[in-house]
Amino acid sequence: MVIHLYKTSKTSTRNRTTLRRNNLTYGQHRCSKGRNARGIITAGHRGGGHKRLYRKIDFRRNQKNIYGKIITKEYDPNRNASICLIHYGNGEKRYILHAKGTKIGNTIVSGTGVPIKIGNALPLTDMPLGTSIHNIEITLGKGGQLVRAAGTLAKLIAKEGKSATLKLPSGEVRLISQNCSATVGQVGNLGMNQKSLGRAGSKRWLGKRPVVRGVVMNPVDHPHGGGTGKASIGRNKPTTPWGYPALGRRSRKKNKYSNNLILRRRRK
Repeated sequence: MVIHLYKTSKTSTRNRTTLRRNNLTYGQHRCSKGRNARGIITAGHRGGGHKRLYRKIDFRRNQKNIYGKIITKEYDPNRNASICLIHYGNGEKRYILHAKGTKIGNTIVSGTGVPIKIGNALPLTDMPLGTSIHNIEITLGKGGQLVRAAGTLAKLIAKEGKSATLKLPSGEVRLISQNCSATVGQVGNLGMNQKSLGRAGSKRWLGKRPVVRGVVMNPVDHPHGGGTGKASIGRNKPTTPWGYPALGRRSRKKNKYSNNLILRRRRK
């Protein structure tokens, strides 16, 4: 338990303290309308949605060589994968991504030389070739950044020198340091991409507003707009509301730092 001190915003909170029983969840400020400081919409089709608490996920898995027990499997409104509550032997409690095949009551551990078992986290140098992994670090110690979505997995296909070669879910083949850690197995909640919301209201609960085609707008609102009746877009190629090519344009920076680490580009 943690003692929570309130700010002196009014008389009733001047000397108030309470016990915070769960420090794994906390409130978050959401820019739910997609507008910038000037009030201009910069990210469309956003607004509303149900209030959410953020669940703090342990992507680093830095409880080394301490066994933990899976207590619950829970829904997380901030991601499409499920999460698990872990109770470690030293009293720590953490949320981690749920790996396919792990069940309530199973034990997991992270560190060097740990067993190659679903849910365990260890460096790539300790894993055999062909291992399915997720929650992969790019920078040592920063925590997992790759392969965290529901149902995704990567394959360890080669090791040479200080680097390991991974095949990512997008089809990209790239190099990563063998000292970086990853979790064994596939991310759970595989049927997420087959879910059908069924009605517009369910979409609004998620904070997503209606999408309107540019061709039915006025010319002042979209480059595709204007014309009489069912007019075409009047251009050679579709564009975004700001006039940039909408389909097939590469958006990756030409001088990105990781270009020399990518052996094969992802599928289009």
